[in-house]
Amino acid sequence: MLPIYHLRDQSIAIFGLGRSGMATARAAAKGGARVIVYDGNEASVELAVSEGFEYRDLAKDGSWEGVDQLIVSPGIPHLYPESHPIIAKAIDKAVAVDNDISLFFKELSESYISMENPPRVIAITGSNGKSTTTALAYHCLNELGLRVQMGGNIGRGVFDLDPPKANEIYVIELSSYQTELALQLSPDIAIFTNISPDHLDRHGGMGGYFAAKSRLFTQSLPRAIIGIEETEGRFLEAQLRAMGARVQAVSIGVKPVGRTHFYHVKKGQLAEWNKGRQAASVDLRNFSSLPGAHNWQNAACVFATLRSLNLAPKAIEAAMASFPGLAHRCQIVGEIDGIKIVNDSKATNADAAWQSLSAFNNIHWIAGGVPKEGGIAPLKPLFDRIAKSYLIGEAAVEFGATLLDHPHEISGDLETALKSIKSQAKSGDVVLLAPACASFDQYPNFEKRGDAYISLAKSVFGV
Repeated sequence: MLPIYHLRDQSIAIFGLGRSGMATARAAAKGGARVIVYDGNEASVELAVSEGFEYRDLAKDGSWEGVDQLIVSPGIPHLYPESHPIIAKAIDKAVAVDNDISLFFKELSESYISMENPPRVIAITGSNGKSTTTALAYHCLNELGLRVQMGGNIGRGVFDLDPPKANEIYVIELSSYQTELALQLSPDIAIFTNISPDHLDRHGGMGGYFAAKSRLFTQSLPRAIIGIEETEGRFLEAQLRAMGARVQAVSIGVKPVGRTHFYHVKKGQLAEWNKGRQAASVDLRNFSSLPGAHNWQNAACVFATLRSLNLAPKAIEAAMASFPGLAHRCQIVGEIDGIKIVNDSKATNADAAWQSLSAFNNIHWIAGGVPKEGGIAPLKPLFDRIAKSYLIGEAAVEFGATLLDHPHEISGDLETALKSIKSQAKSGDVVLLAPACASFDQYPNFEKRGDAYISLAKSVFGV
């Protein structure tokens, strides 16, 4: 646990007692703060009270006496689409609203700044690839012998991490829900992978969503690694350069004209360019756990980050080569008789499914579940990569209507789909679960869906 010493003798109310909320409560109490807790879930409250925390019903005006600030979990909206009633009360009472990510940065800057070789933070945000980029950066730093911890929106909450030692590096994944509210964001290096529409209701539209992401870079001007595939990335890069930040552009498609030092991927070949000369190169196609252009972008972002830490290209390449991949994210389950089986259960919308579909050919595609707005219509340009589709869950009939004459069948569930594929697939084909849907009609979350797919694929195919 990383104690929060800078809140000593303050009274803080914590709203939301999930993983991050409870970790923050424990860390604040250990650091000497007076902690008040609130949650609408009785079981969560009972757990907190059993650990000795004071419960107050913050829906009542009288319960706010003495509260210095309110710390909220990321899933709770503070402004859009409308303020949660508890947060509205805090705003009316002029109580500052903050989150655990902000407290994490404050704690490092206030309690450890005088430490010899103080800790550094690499923070990753973007729409797609955040988790893979975070896990890959952590893996490489660990393989290269550096002290490193990983957390945030992946793995452990930031206050479940250990206190830093000299030269420690924290690698943290941050969602827009976390960056939009944090009063302090001060990473040493920040990565922007890409951007596509997501969480628009929460952020009041695409502009609010991009603004939430941008705060990670504009609050303290860290060294920035910026994916420039979208207009927003190129805009952010230019703004940061104008503000005096140290910026490196990463591109997998857009030609990085007018830049003296950048990282460019062409046909799977990553090249570092500096003042018109190629400084290093890596063939990303050699990494079986990082298939497809979207993973090449993730790898390029990590390569640029590690180069900014003065690590040698060949050492970085060797570390990347041993990366096992991330569960449920274009995860190679196995290969038998030339048939590759891939689990991308994390592809819960069309944009995410695009990434994995574009990485392969001759695909036996399993899709379906609880459909998202727009369905799979955006994926039509990739249908020629699909040998046949196998549709499951609530979206099966709707997706079948979109596929029209393209070969498909209504399978209903994963086991039926896999048994049908087993009788039809041949060497060189890819069996891909990329549902483009939420899982809640048949599984509690995408992880459980992915676990079931892996278990069934091993049983049916014998991998």
